[in-house]
Amino acid sequence: MDQPPAFTLQRPQPGDLAVALSGSWTLRAHPPEPAELLAALDGTVRRLGFACDALAAWDTRLLIFLKAVLETADQHHIEVDRTGLPPGVQRLLTLSEAVPEQTTYSAPVREFVATRVGRLTLALIGQTREVATFIGEILLALLALLIGKKPFKARDFLYFIQSCGVDSLPIVSLIAVLVGVILSFVGAVQLQMFGAQIYVANLVGLGMVLEMGALMSGVIIAGRIGASYAAQLGTMQVNEEIDALRTMGISPVGFLVLPRMLALMLMLPLLCVYADIMGILGGSVIGVTMLDLSLTEYLEQTRKTIQLSQFGQGILKASIFGVLIGFAGCLRGMQCGRSALAVGEATTSAVVTSIVLIVVSDSFITYLLYR
Repeated sequence: MDQPPAFTLQRPQPGDLAVALSGSWTLRAHPPEPAELLAALDGTVRRLGFACDALAAWDTRLLIFLKAVLETADQHHIEVDRTGLPPGVQRLLTLSEAVPEQTTYSAPVREFVATRVGRLTLALIGQTREVATFIGEILLALLALLIGKKPFKARDFLYFIQSCGVDSLPIVSLIAVLVGVILSFVGAVQLQMFGAQIYVANLVGLGMVLEMGALMSGVIIAGRIGASYAAQLGTMQVNEEIDALRTMGISPVGFLVLPRMLALMLMLPLLCVYADIMGILGGSVIGVTMLDLSLTEYLEQTRKTIQLSQFGQGILKASIFGVLIGFAGCLRGMQCGRSALAVGEATTSAVVTSIVLIVVSDSFITYLLYR
């Protein structure tokens, strides 16, 4: 049976203290409290040694005990002689002292309000400078395209057009039809009270053409294409492909950003028109099935309601939304860090920024056109 761990204190001569360890110092045993030994390490002790002739077995339990003793001895500037310890213990103690302790938590530092405001102001100025620089690079790349240079390949541009346009039709169709059904159903509940069911066509048509067609298309494309752009460019940033383009003298903005933004600017108005049509057809389902309207009557009322200027208002919004979505997605991708976590953060930031820009610009454009 293993002997219980124990230690005895010996004073071979004045100023020296020897610690004799005995028994099994393992995690299964209950070691004695080091209070007596720590109390003995006072100003009268100048040199500390160890004797382990009676030590039977040891593991990390002994190391924990010795670390506490060595830290106390270091605080009192006591010289420690480790030659009496087992060689394995000496190596582990040396290894533990070679690597500094890593602290994963630091107490929050209280800042003055002025310091916090100054730091936020500097961060805002830095972000403004980055955005302005990015806009300038886009304008230079666009100017190079207009004067006959080819900053990107035509097949890349066609691929982005297909990704933004044709590949987005299924999800745009589904959302637009459901939005039309919702608008029609909400209007039908109220208009039936006055016997004005026919004006459901007015509500759905104007709602889709003026607002919902462009807005829902923009939100869908922001989540689908804007996030994709940020993830693509962020991954290229992590793999140092963008740095390689700069090294070869190729502008990353002209080669990567410009075709993506042009594809979105061209395709989102077409998706808006498609969403308007699908939303009107979705509203006609409720008008025909619930309100006893004929399809011809519903479509004729819609035709009389919608004017060409209102139709153009939605297309104008969609064009601006396309520029904002492409700008936000590419900007966050180019600002991405060098890790997988940074790619995820850039993708999330691109979607949030795009949706915020869409809503703010939609409100601003609606106000201007109304005035």
